[in-house]
Amino acid sequence: MNIEKQVLGLIKLSQYIKAFLSKEIEDFNENDSEFEMILKKSEIENPWFTQENQKFALKQWADLLTEDQLQSWLSNYSPSRTTKKVGLILAGNIPLVGWHDVISVVLSNHIPLIKLSSKDKQMIPFLLKKWKEFSENEIEYEFVERLVDFDAVIATGSNNTARYLEFYFKNHLSIIRKNRTSVAVLKGDETEEELKLLAHDIFLYFGLGCRNVTRLFIPEDFVIDRIFESFIDFKEVINHNKYANNYDYNRAVYLLNQDLFWDNNFVMMKEDEKLFSPLSVINFTRYSSLDEVKNFIEENEKDIQCVVAKKDLNLDSVNFGEAQNPGLDTYADNVDTMKFLEVI
Repeated sequence: MNIEKQVLGLIKLSQYIKAFLSKEIEDFNENDSEFEMILKKSEIENPWFTQENQKFALKQWADLLTEDQLQSWLSNYSPSRTTKKVGLILAGNIPLVGWHDVISVVLSNHIPLIKLSSKDKQMIPFLLKKWKEFSENEIEYEFVERLVDFDAVIATGSNNTARYLEFYFKNHLSIIRKNRTSVAVLKGDETEEELKLLAHDIFLYFGLGCRNVTRLFIPEDFVIDRIFESFIDFKEVINHNKYANNYDYNRAVYLLNQDLFWDNNFVMMKEDEKLFSPLSVINFTRYSSLDEVKNFIEENEKDIQCVVAKKDLNLDSVNFGEAQNPGLDTYADNVDTMKFLEVI
């Protein structure tokens, strides 16, 4: 396979996505109508995949797949000299969450055998079809219901699923990913704008991604109302039926248990040490010293995908509003997929 043509195809795909996202419906041509139909089908099959969330994910990818960024990323790796078949068991918690694995396998000179998530069956096949067209058929892939005849596997699932996968693929080269979530650390002097950006890290994709913040660390004297005020731009989430069901259920449980929680009618905050919080709930704890926070992050490193904080806290973190904007060299579970694919 010709990697130059593959890269050029991705660049053309990026331009195609950008052109589609910039058009009004009345200006659509036949290709655009097909793209629009894929978006609608995806939302019908999985109501969490709203048009807005799908288009956000598409824009993120279109912004990443530029010549400069692709060349910079790929310059750190060498394509495999022998082509292997790599099984991909994709997640479906947020739109296009498996796309990074797909392009990584192809650009490493391998053939992906793709088992799509039942929650995300439309967009990846469509983008692959387009990429193949734009690269003059210089990519090869297969969609499968069951993995057979493969050389390595990359699988993403829940912690329970991962135990099964680790056993099932114990005799194969593999990357098996588990549940992760993200945290944010507030210093106390954040501006209103920074807190509004934090709201993006919490609410984008309804909080379903591993890069969504589910746990906050706040100083002892921090006023909770400041956080609630910054969330107001996302108040419409409560109009989404599935999100509202989660909110109503969790609120009822807290009331029945007489738990202490803060509520603004579309999200709740609960003082809780747990890293993972139920959908529609944000756990928080107050800290007196940053060492407490650093110790928690270190102890839970295997469960944390990213940390959101101001740079002057000297944590290994991303800025407010950047949690859902990972680069091409940002890998799920912090395992370098491309290095793995170099040596299989």
